[in-house]
Amino acid sequence: MRAVRYYGQKDIRVEDIPEPQAGPGEVLINVGWCGICGTDLHEYLEGPIFVPAPGHPHPISGEDAPVTLGHEFSGTVAALGEDVTDLEVGQKVVVEPYILPDDVDPKEDGPYNLHPDMNFIGLAGRGGGLSEKVAVQRRWVHPVAEHVELDEAALIEPLSVAHHAFAAADATEGDVALIGGQGPIGVLTAAVCKAYGLTVIVSEPSEIRRNRALDAGVADHAINPAEQDLQEEIRKITNGKGVDVAFECTSVNVVLDQLIEALKLQGTLVIESIWSKKADFDIHSVVMKELTVKGIIGYAHDHEQTIRLVNEGKIDLKPFITGKIGLDEVVSKGFDTLINHNETAVKILVSPEL
Repeated sequence: MRAVRYYGQKDIRVEDIPEPQAGPGEVLINVGWCGICGTDLHEYLEGPIFVPAPGHPHPISGEDAPVTLGHEFSGTVAALGEDVTDLEVGQKVVVEPYILPDDVDPKEDGPYNLHPDMNFIGLAGRGGGLSEKVAVQRRWVHPVAEHVELDEAALIEPLSVAHHAFAAADATEGDVALIGGQGPIGVLTAAVCKAYGLTVIVSEPSEIRRNRALDAGVADHAINPAEQDLQEEIRKITNGKGVDVAFECTSVNVVLDQLIEALKLQGTLVIESIWSKKADFDIHSVVMKELTVKGIIGYAHDHEQTIRLVNEGKIDLKPFITGKIGLDEVVSKGFDTLINHNETAVKILVSPEL
């Protein structure tokens, strides 16, 4: 079968590799669609990061580069391994793409996303969504409703990141949320906040991204911080109080500062973005306002609730799909667009059938 393989920085190849089989306790999936994630871009430009470097195999998967990429994917069940009896061939599914020890049970309480050896299918081995088929342990496979289209279902993985951030914020209906940045995670965080009844303010210099959030109905207010006084606008919207929660989705220091300033007394800041450098953090403001600051990585116990939001139509993911390409176009039309023209795209999806 054909697959997109990561060898190293700016070295990604489409190759023919053996087709996987469903082993005991596994599900073989025909990939429908797979999204290109910001993590994939970091691997392409700066890696290997999550991808195990050649000669340094991951302790659980036992694999190192080259690996098949892709961890945001949907598909249909192609075959069931021994002992898998609760799914059906042809059923629509998505994958919670963790690589974790076999004794980690995601149904038990606890932050399994913080396991020291945690990594991801599509980054540290075990196949990936940028291929025709992938075999996945049953514990990580989640059914979705038949009426949900597979292209939209491919966004459930990044939507679960946004849901995990929302859960960390301890926000409630009626709160006011400020989201710094309207890239893929930022706009999906806006969608989750809106679905749970928050008033949503987004701060984003790109007119295309601001309008997309407004047109999709996930933002009540969209502010251009390059041309407007963000703090003054926040004061107007909140009657001088400040926002209840803020979500940092850019890894840009000036945005971090703006969010801290915009928060109310005893407000909560959630940092979602991956920072490749140290931040210049305004500790004095955090102390004087008694702010709560939380960081999140991935998700844990979020997929079920996220899928319910999509199944019930409380979140419409279609507006965030901005491109569809085939495997051979992953670099030329996928990575290039997201690296050099990222303001024009939210989520570019890849299908092995195009």
